[in-house]
Amino acid sequence: MNETILTPQDISAEWLRLYRDNSDILTKNSGEILNSQRAKALDDFMRLGIPSTKNEAYRYTRVEDYLKGNYDAEFTNDPFKVDLREIFKCDIPELDTHVVLVLNGFYYTDNNPAGLPDGIIVCGLNEASVKYPDIFRQHYGKYAGTETDGLVALNTLFANDGVFVYVPDGMSLERPLQIINLSFSLRNLRITRRNLFVTGDNSSCSIVLCDHTLCAHSYITNSLTEIYAGRNARVDFSRMQNENSLSSQITHAFIHQEESSKVTSNTISLHGGLIRNNFFVRLNGTGCESNLYGLFLGDDNQHIANFTLIHHAMPQCTSNQLFKGILDDNATGSFNGKIYVSRDAQKTLAYQKNNNILLSPAARMNTKPHLEIYADDVKCSHGATVGRLDTEAMFYLRSRGIGEKEARQLLMYAFADEIISKISVSILRERIIGLVDKRLRGELARCNNCDVRCG
Repeated sequence: MNETILTPQDISAEWLRLYRDNSDILTKNSGEILNSQRAKALDDFMRLGIPSTKNEAYRYTRVEDYLKGNYDAEFTNDPFKVDLREIFKCDIPELDTHVVLVLNGFYYTDNNPAGLPDGIIVCGLNEASVKYPDIFRQHYGKYAGTETDGLVALNTLFANDGVFVYVPDGMSLERPLQIINLSFSLRNLRITRRNLFVTGDNSSCSIVLCDHTLCAHSYITNSLTEIYAGRNARVDFSRMQNENSLSSQITHAFIHQEESSKVTSNTISLHGGLIRNNFFVRLNGTGCESNLYGLFLGDDNQHIANFTLIHHAMPQCTSNQLFKGILDDNATGSFNGKIYVSRDAQKTLAYQKNNNILLSPAARMNTKPHLEIYADDVKCSHGATVGRLDTEAMFYLRSRGIGEKEARQLLMYAFADEIISKISVSILRERIIGLVDKRLRGELARCNNCDVRCG
C-alpha cells in the first residue's frame, strides 16, 4: 500500500482543526492578554500555513515531514499526579541555580524558586498575564510578530503557559535561573512552550534552559522565547538540547535590545530527531552588543538546522555569530544566517562564521551566510567551511603514539571547545564539557535518566 503524501497545506489544515476543536478549552484556561492575540495569529496562520522549502528560511528543512502524524495535545495543567523532582535527574545538576520545571509546556505547580531578590518575578506565563498585566501587555508578542512565519503564528495561537521572568531596573539575579523543560507522556504529544523574559535598564541576569524527554515517545514541540534587554542590561542566555531521537523541536528566540545592552546566547544541541533553532535579534539602540553562539552534534538520521537574522537598526552596534557542527552517519544540517544593516546603522561591526566537520560520506551540511547592508561606514564579514577532520593534525597525533579513535576524539573536542568556552557560567561550562565529551564518544543516553519505565 502506498503511503499517503501530506503537503504543508494538509498539515496546516490538521493544526487548524485541532485549534478549532479545542479553542473553547484553550481560551477558558488562559488570561485575557494571551487570548487577545489569538485572532490575529489565526488569520496569519491561515494565510501563511506551515512553511515549505519554497520559503528561503526553510529551504533545507522539510518541516512538514516532522509535524504530521497521530499526536495528542494537552490544554490543561493537570496531566499527571507525580512528583517530577523525584523522577527526574538532570544531566547538569547542582549548578547552584534557581530551578523551575516546565512539564509539557506548563509551569509546574510545585515550583518554588526560593531566595529570589525582592522585586524579581519568576512565575508561570499565564499567571503573569493575570497578576502583572501592565508589564505583560507592554512586552508580550511585541517582538515575535506573527506576520511572516507560520510557526510563530501557530505558537501564538496555542500558547497558554510557560515561564515569565522580570528583572526590574537596576537589579541583578546573582544566581542563574535554570529552566528545565520536560516532555513526559505515555502518548505521542504536541507541545507548545512560550516564555517571556524582561530585563529592565541597568539590570543583569543569567538564564539556562535545558530541554529533556523523559520517555521514549514522540513529541512535537513548538517553542518561542521573547527576550527584552533594557538600556545597559546584561543578559546571558544558554540552552542545552538533549531530547530523544523521536522528538521534533522547533525553537524561536526573539531578542530585542535597547541602548548599550549586551546579550549573549549559547545553544548546545546534543541530541534530538529534528532540531530547528531560529534566532531573531534587533539591535534597537546605539552601542548594543549581540553574541550568538551554537554547537550542534548530529548522527544517525538527525537533522539540525540553525537560522539567524541580526538586524542592526541603530549605529555603533556590534554583533558576533559563530556556529559549529559535527555530523556523522546520515545526519544532515543547515545554517542560514543573515546580517541586515539599516541605512542609519553607521559604524556597525558585524561578524558571522559557520564551521562544520563531516565524519561520514553520507553526512550532509548546507550553509548560507549572507549580508544585506544599506549603510556605507561599516565593517562586516561572513564565511563558512565544510570539511573533514584535519589529516595533518591526525597524522601528528598518531605519530605521538595516540590511537586513531582517541586522536579523532581529541580533534573533535578541540573543534567544539571554541563554542563551549563562550559559556560564562563556569560550573555549567564544566558540565557541558563532560556531556559533549560523552556525546562525541557515543556514550550519552538518548533518553534522559529518570525513574520512569516507558515501555
